[in-house]
Amino acid sequence: MHHIYCPYCEEIREEEEYSYTGEAHIERPKDPQAISDDAWADYIFFRTNPRGIHHEMWYHAAGCRRYFNATRDTQSYEIHETYKMGELPTFIAPTKSAPTKSAQTSASQRGDAS
Repeated sequence: MHHIYCPYCEEIREEEEYSYTGEAHIERPKDPQAISDDAWADYIFFRTNPRGIHHEMWYHAAGCRRYFNATRDTQSYEIHETYKMGELPTFIAPTKSAPTKSAQTSASQRGDAS
């Protein structure tokens, strides 16, 4: 069983009290009437689903009944942080534009230019 820290209750509670509600930080289109059907479908149906670090939205159903965000590793299930809605994460996943140190070392060993 996993234990999750609620940033509103300021308590660590059992996972059964929470519901996963999807990817965090998804911005709704400003003018939905003006975007194409393909862009609307992308907003509604497609999420990143990465392997590794992922920012997620959770709901504390059996506690304060508030939504909050969590940064979780989808491979190990480790939760690195939880934070209130409207706040930004402090734990950021590496991106292609900002590779990790080990990725840079591997690239230089292969002779890749970056």
